Amino acid sequence: MNAHLPGVAPSVTAQLVAALTPRLRKRLDAGVAKVAARPVAREGDMVRIALDDDTDLELHAPDGVVTSAEGIRCGCLLAPDCLHRAAVASAAPVADPTAPPATAPPATDLQEPAPPTEPSAPPEAATPAQRTASAALHDAAAAVLEAGTDGAGAVLQAELLRAAHTARLAGLPRAAGRAVAVVTALRAARGGDPDYRLTDLTTALRDVLVLAHRLPDAAGPELAELRGSVRQPYSPDGSLRLYGVFAEPVLSATGYAGAVTWTADAAGRLYTVSDVAPGGAERATGAADRAVRLGDTALTHRELSRAGLAVSGATVSPTGRLGAGAGVRAVRASGVDWDAGPLDRLWAVPVPEQISRALRDDRAGGEAREDRDLLFLDVTLVGTVREAAGECLVADCGGLRLRLAAAHDHPALPHRENLRLLASVPGARLRVVARLTPGPLPRATLLAVSHPNDPGGRVDLGLDRLRRADLPTVPLQQARPSHEPSHEPSPHPPPPHDTPPHEPPPAIDDAPVHLLRRRVMQAVSGGRRVLAFPGDRAAEVARLRRYGLGTAGELLAELHTTAADRARDPFGRLLPADTGRFVRAWLGAAVYTESLDRALCAAAWGADPTADPTADRTADPTRPDDPAPRAAVR
Repeated sequence: MNAHLPGVAPSVTAQLVAALTPRLRKRLDAGVAKVAARPVAREGDMVRIALDDDTDLELHAPDGVVTSAEGIRCGCLLAPDCLHRAAVASAAPVADPTAPPATAPPATDLQEPAPPTEPSAPPEAATPAQRTASAALHDAAAAVLEAGTDGAGAVLQAELLRAAHTARLAGLPRAAGRAVAVVTALRAARGGDPDYRLTDLTTALRDVLVLAHRLPDAAGPELAELRGSVRQPYSPDGSLRLYGVFAEPVLSATGYAGAVTWTADAAGRLYTVSDVAPGGAERATGAADRAVRLGDTALTHRELSRAGLAVSGATVSPTGRLGAGAGVRAVRASGVDWDAGPLDRLWAVPVPEQISRALRDDRAGGEAREDRDLLFLDVTLVGTVREAAGECLVADCGGLRLRLAAAHDHPALPHRENLRLLASVPGARLRVVARLTPGPLPRATLLAVSHPNDPGGRVDLGLDRLRRADLPTVPLQQARPSHEPSHEPSPHPPPPHDTPPHEPPPAIDDAPVHLLRRRVMQAVSGGRRVLAFPGDRAAEVARLRRYGLGTAGELLAELHTTAADRARDPFGRLLPADTGRFVRAWLGAAVYTESLDRALCAAAWGADPTADPTADRTADPTRPDDPAPRAAVR
């Protein structure tokens, strides 16, 4: 995927690839690699790629997105039936079909559609078009799982984009968006993108298959939740007095970038102001100094994160995003420090309650609030630990060992550099904002911290760059904390402050969920054939059962069996594998693993799993034959 190219609508890519002859389809992946390596020149809404001295490719992208096949023109002799047009569409980022155009003014119908005069009733049952679209999504996603990342080239990606477009036309924006996320992750994997994560691809593929499985039989409120919504309705919220909390850059794999500023009202409820549009790293770093598009204020995102706003006629989406309609008025107001009211309310919530809230809201689906996974913690830096993705901080949080990783690895953003500097001051006591990373170990990505050498100051780790001069010059072990942890301490004593910086945290003897998780991810990476290799899997199944994970053992055995099961015809020739059975086995294992990971995450943080209203579908690692995760795939 070439980040310098404009986004291309999914339907455009699907249309151009479908028009290729079988011979050209076989050459498409090579054509994508060739086009992606050519220089790109941009002139306004026109992007040109020089294929050679005499031939140019042109992409017409108003508002940064190519929305029709006619927007891609080639100067070669075979055009418009050439390989180049499909190749450049397959090399470009997939445009988000739900995003507003970059040039949209603050008050537009895209941002704040007028509410209907009467509330519409939820749909009673899936329509025939929605069932057809679900089947197409299932088949396209199953083909990707069968092939793995190495085999899921541009042709399979185009089939999934076609299914996504069909789903969107059928009124299934949530499934369409997750299908686009699968294609984006596939392109990142095949292109060697350093930001690619196998877990992201696995999650997106699982979501598509779950939605395709549940949608045909859903009805009423369940169907409304599974369908999702294209536009967020904004409802009036009167007058608001807001206080800036922090700001973070946005740099997505779908070609969108910008900044989001988080604010809170006097009750501690969070609201966001965003400026996200088509662009790359330059826009992500520059958006912080753009004026906030809200009322008459001239504050930039960087300034708002430390100041305040007085808003009248406010409109708010269900996710907490502030609208910027014509009737909204906003003026600058004073801000407060994190350890002063009302912002200190955010850190006053006990950590286990924050974790329960994050896991509950994240599992609820639908219009979950954007702040659902934010954590507000008081920590003491202990040292660092090296992982495959790089070093991360180890911190003590009320006696709990916590890993704090960089939120983004792009070199244009200062996350990783700031994390490295913070690692040089073990013993520093900081108030931080982080985003939960669900897993069997307490883990989060670091977004903002209180300034280590400036009481009352703060650092937005994705926008501000720490310097050596910003770090304390006195031994931190002797420094007095500016604030104490606001939650009840753990019965385990905190680690000594003289712990060596690179000492890893103590090993945790947790349940071997990785045995099943590893096979789930191997299938995504290498396809069905990787799990079909001969070998004795009985030891892994037996180990899972010894830990009381009988269902996990059965799912693992079924996954290997369906991957290797190949019938033969009367002449002894192998017949095609039963892809449907393999997909069902993989989906059951993936859903079970995700449920068990969340249960272990709650236990690792000391959270109460009963606080989750969907906890009855969460696997209990102490029960040997818990059927709950399996029931999630009906």
